[in-house]
Amino acid sequence: MKTETKLPVIDCDVHNQLRSGKDLLPYLDEPWRSHAAQFGIPGAGLPYSSPIGNKRKDANPPGGGPVGSDPAYMLEHYVNPFNVEYALLCSDSFISASGLADADYAAALCRAYNDYVLAEWIPQSPKYKTYMCIATQDPQQAVREIDRIGPHPDIVAVSVTGGSRMPYGQRFFHPIYEACERHGLPLVIHPGSEGAGIFNAPTAVGYVSNYLQWHTCLSQTFMAHLVSFVCDGVFEKYPNFKVVLCEGGVTWLPPLLWRLDKNYKALRSSVPWLKRLPSEYVRDHCFITTQPIEEPDNPKHLAAMFEMFDAENMLLFSSDYPHWDFDDPTKILRWLPEDKQRKIFSENARKLFRL
Repeated sequence: MKTETKLPVIDCDVHNQLRSGKDLLPYLDEPWRSHAAQFGIPGAGLPYSSPIGNKRKDANPPGGGPVGSDPAYMLEHYVNPFNVEYALLCSDSFISASGLADADYAAALCRAYNDYVLAEWIPQSPKYKTYMCIATQDPQQAVREIDRIGPHPDIVAVSVTGGSRMPYGQRFFHPIYEACERHGLPLVIHPGSEGAGIFNAPTAVGYVSNYLQWHTCLSQTFMAHLVSFVCDGVFEKYPNFKVVLCEGGVTWLPPLLWRLDKNYKALRSSVPWLKRLPSEYVRDHCFITTQPIEEPDNPKHLAAMFEMFDAENMLLFSSDYPHWDFDDPTKILRWLPEDKQRKIFSENARKLFRL
């Protein structure tokens, strides 16, 4: 992107945080409020830690508190200087509530967070929109939360974590997708708790040894969920339902779809509800965020990968602000023609999220 053109940006992955767990207490129902006041807000319990942390060192609010906890400073430090038209807020803390063993407590935390962000963040700027959080342990409670808060005009999607006890296409989760479709809300899948809490191991062969391996292997989760969405017939059952694969990489998609299409041609009798090639469902129902974009030594290799799928219509810009692997919207994908940049940096998201 040419910095002087100042193309509009809709950032589909901006992480806001609480100043402290006490911020959530006024929004929690009893008995969970007393429980959280006494024991604190539970975290994801991820068995890995990053040796460099997970935040930008220059994003600390001048008034103190964790990075991403000050809505005014986020506007000053990132949103306004980078010509961000909309910053779509994604909590990587409360989507991890799905990893708690207590389904009722998890649902209560998500309800409280949704009320908190609508009360404390959204009024700070019309540039802020948010994804609502749900807990997946009990789909019926998740549906009630989507019906309760989903119609709010500043909620643009439903967010869940990549960590799970089963692939997301399975029928256990279908009531959630029916509710998403009913309210016109995409489902955003974001990583951060794979291998934590009650979730399965973070890779197909079990637990890896360190954060480097965990972070590199996150794409495995997205592959499994995507194949399940298609082969379990979610997109045939819910024809207006959309999925965003957020922060899981990009270039794994073409070879996965080649393999899936090839296998489908021989094994289609096992998925009789499918009426089209798997890749066609993915093209029409799925989006991928750009961050973390793969960066080969030869940029032409990335351009070639973009030609292998409908990149200009499926990609959504995301920065991952204020995390350590932040992607600067004035620097990435500058080699693309301006019309394709405009789609990826704003127009695809504008249409998907009805902004």
